Amino acid sequence: MGITDSMGFDNQFGRPSQVGIVAVVALVCLSGVGIANDQWKVFVISWIGFIAMAGAAIPGSRTETTNAGQLVWGYGLASGAMIASASIFLVPQAVGFSATVGGIGIAVGILLGYGAHTIGHRLSHVESFGTVAVQLSAHSLAGGAIIGLVYATLPDLGLLLGLSIVSHKGPAGYAAARRLSRRGNATSVLLVPAAAVGLAALPASMLNLPVSMAGNAIISGIATGIFLHIAMDFLPQCDTGSEIGQAVGQKESDAVHAELDRLRVHAVVSTVLGSGAVVLAWAVLTL
Repeated sequence: MGITDSMGFDNQFGRPSQVGIVAVVALVCLSGVGIANDQWKVFVISWIGFIAMAGAAIPGSRTETTNAGQLVWGYGLASGAMIASASIFLVPQAVGFSATVGGIGIAVGILLGYGAHTIGHRLSHVESFGTVAVQLSAHSLAGGAIIGLVYATLPDLGLLLGLSIVSHKGPAGYAAARRLSRRGNATSVLLVPAAAVGLAALPASMLNLPVSMAGNAIISGIATGIFLHIAMDFLPQCDTGSEIGQAVGQKESDAVHAELDRLRVHAVVSTVLGSGAVVLAWAVLTL
């Protein structure tokens, strides 16, 4: 365990992110403006997304991450849930606006996510703002813009909408916090992507812009593609030199390879269970 500083925060996870604090303050201010303009639905969606991601990040940051088995199950359950959530809720929304344009947006989003992950490592040195937090923020901002422009017109929030938010925001926050804390970065930076939905949705809902199906399709598709890349990036990699491989052992040996083979089975089972949990919840709510 880390040493608690005078502010009550664990030094193992770093001091509170200044950018994260600014994002939360901005969300609170925009929420007041949104309520004053009778944007209650977007207000509720924004805060459900914030609570889901920020709340799930807390156990993710406090979980012991040196155990390879815990890493496999943590990442496996989270990534499985994220992939199923994207497939059930995000992809249909993107292609629903326009199948072709939405598909192009998804492809662009995946490539953008890959590019940010591959060449954006230098961002991890800016206030410990890891590339996964950058990608989650981009996904949340794009998704929030769509929520503000379109979801404000929905007649009812509904349980299914709540599930669609929690089922991918929660696992993403948990998995991202585990990765950040394992690398010694401050997990409080995840307050930025947690607040990003509202930061984009609340202003967009008050603009009263004309809704373009093609524009919504490309923005929603890009957000979906970025999120799919993040979900696949969290799939447990049980190879020597990987994050899990390093947790098993630094030196290659027959025992290490045998343990990685065993963990590969756990990786498959955990991702299937994570996906299955979301599918089951969706099935129950749609009966």
